[in-house]
Amino acid sequence: MLRVPDRLASIWRRMVALGWPIAVQQTFTTLMRTVDIVVTGLFSPAAVAAIGLADLYAQIPLRVGLGFGAGAIALSSQDTGRGAGHTRNRAITQALLIGALCGLPLVAVGLLFGRPLIGLLGAEPTVVELGGTYLLVVFAASPMRIVGLVGARALQGAGDTRTPMLVNGGANVLNVALTVSLGLGIGVVPRLGILGVGVATAVSRLFEALAVTGAIASGWTPLSFSRPRDLRLTRQLVAVSVPTFAEGMSTSLANFPFNALLLVFGTEAVAAYHIGRRIYQQLTGPLYRSLGTVTSIVVGQRLGDGDADAARYAATAILGFSLLTLSAAGVVLFVGAEQLVSVFTDDRTTAEYAVSFTRAFGVSMLFFGVFFPLAGALRGAGDTRTPFYARLLGAFLFMVGVSYVAGVALGYGLPGVYLGVVLSYACWAAVVGVGFVWGDWAETAASMMAERAELDDVAR
Repeated sequence: MLRVPDRLASIWRRMVALGWPIAVQQTFTTLMRTVDIVVTGLFSPAAVAAIGLADLYAQIPLRVGLGFGAGAIALSSQDTGRGAGHTRNRAITQALLIGALCGLPLVAVGLLFGRPLIGLLGAEPTVVELGGTYLLVVFAASPMRIVGLVGARALQGAGDTRTPMLVNGGANVLNVALTVSLGLGIGVVPRLGILGVGVATAVSRLFEALAVTGAIASGWTPLSFSRPRDLRLTRQLVAVSVPTFAEGMSTSLANFPFNALLLVFGTEAVAAYHIGRRIYQQLTGPLYRSLGTVTSIVVGQRLGDGDADAARYAATAILGFSLLTLSAAGVVLFVGAEQLVSVFTDDRTTAEYAVSFTRAFGVSMLFFGVFFPLAGALRGAGDTRTPFYARLLGAFLFMVGVSYVAGVALGYGLPGVYLGVVLSYACWAAVVGVGFVWGDWAETAASMMAERAELDDVAR
């Protein structure tokens, strides 16, 4: 029996210690969205399509939060590694403030343009009405959503992955309970339908934002709030955060024409895509997201400690683990697709399409196994542009472009769409692989830390 080298075993132990709370946190997050789909699936395929289309817009606050969260985790992990706590605290305070301010305009957008935004996608009137109602409520919670995400990433960068798990887990348990009770009208609670699903999301986001900021302010965590004083921190945060926001938005924006393309094949095809997407995210999302976040933490802290070789080795070690586990998960998705889809719908046409989408996602797990740890390593170093280029190219050239050409122009129908989906993830993996092997991400981190080192004495 082969013995795992001590250095590799040490990295994997560190990965597990940091990663299991993140995986638990992500399990609850994806469970929340899964319950939303299951509950709305009890209403009608139109309700599933409505929440899926509304989520295209609802991803905007998510992307803002993940963008500033990337800046927070990069600076937090690097400054933790180099022992610069005061500078770190000022950076994460700025990230939270800027993120919250960015969420305010979205509240107005939801109030004024909820239904017209759904109508732009060409959906039928019932879907527009349901989706607009859901979007209005979810956009109202945008500032809280962003603060919760940024606060969690800041804590994770400092090595505290348990507090975000507890906060997010509690918020998502609350969300699930409210979704079931308000959506279906359990007991004395009124049946609000899709409005109840949206209200449940908004209430849980408010709880999450209050809890994570309270934890940071309490002194219970390694972080604390500190009044920002230097625009150099702001510039670094924006430089790291904006490409991550653009990365996420490239996928989100591509989803608009992609979902419009799916509508060509009927409402059932849209519902099936979102069911298949929900299945793979529920079963594999906690794993690949935790691996990406852990790689950011470990690489950032090792770069902060001045050891670029150790950072590269750690990323490669986590990559190997990721390939093994996510490839196995892909086999499970492919083989068990029919049984998994049956949990979400009993509509025959929707189920048939959803099984094929689920199998396409199963094949794609190999590429997820490459993309997420390597993208996490690059983000931990402050290189957020390479993952952005990967997702931009994959989303528009392959997910939209190949799907349209193969599915519509060449007449292959939905099988052409499945091909476009798989190739988009293959593109993600290829681009970040090139960036990790030949890119100058270690030098990027060193340059950022040298600039922040000038602020350390001032921060004290």
